[in-house]
Amino acid sequence: MKIAITGKGGVGKTTIASLLAHSWAKTGYKVLAIDSDPVSSLAGALGFHHPDRIIPLSEMSDLIEERTGAKPGAIGQMFRLNPKVEDLPDKIACQHDNIKLIVMGGVKTGGSGCACPESALIKALIRHLLLESNERVIIDMEAGVEHLGRSTADAVHYMIAVVEPGLRSIQTAQRIKTLAQQIGIKNIVAVANKIKSSEDYQFILKYLDKIEIIGNLSWSESIANIDKFAINHKEAVESDLRLKQEVKTIIEHLERKDV
Repeated sequence: MKIAITGKGGVGKTTIASLLAHSWAKTGYKVLAIDSDPVSSLAGALGFHHPDRIIPLSEMSDLIEERTGAKPGAIGQMFRLNPKVEDLPDKIACQHDNIKLIVMGGVKTGGSGCACPESALIKALIRHLLLESNERVIIDMEAGVEHLGRSTADAVHYMIAVVEPGLRSIQTAQRIKTLAQQIGIKNIVAVANKIKSSEDYQFILKYLDKIEIIGNLSWSESIANIDKFAINHKEAVESDLRLKQEVKTIIEHLERKDV
């Protein structure tokens, strides 16, 4: 199963990605987590030691030049749009427990947009991982579908839009749905996060138009304490039985749909 997780900044994309990864890894699945959010934080959430020492692919200048034929940051270069990436997962992936992680990083070259060798290599590697990997793949994305394309749309079984009780979050989810459908992703679902009351959930139900909600996560003091005390999400779930059941419900929905 290949899942892309997206939504407005701050809604809990990384939280959902890490909770799903730990749940599947605990039941014996091999999980490949991909952090493609420019503000990378998935390694810490997954409990990787010294996440600050993990070098994102976008910052591996020598590797980018080797594979694309262009030096990152230079202007007006020609570069390969389909660089060789088949051997990269074994070279750059980190592993902790039953989870492998690849951090893509953000493209920081000012004014270059996505037309740069860093972006070409990232997109090629994501395409390879989605099409060729036999693992459970979870992509923690920024708000959009920038790193996906028509060639990988069929490989994405579900795009999960994480929403919180707020119109900007819901509007972002609707915009993401439109973009995802344009490139051919068929299964766009939502997870409601940071739910403090039934009114919060009803608010999302009222305004989230034509996106199925497959589960919700209540406001959790355990999750809120993660950033304060550097607790990884696995420990938070184990200490919060309600959160544990809510994650299980989301997993069951995805597994049921995948049959």
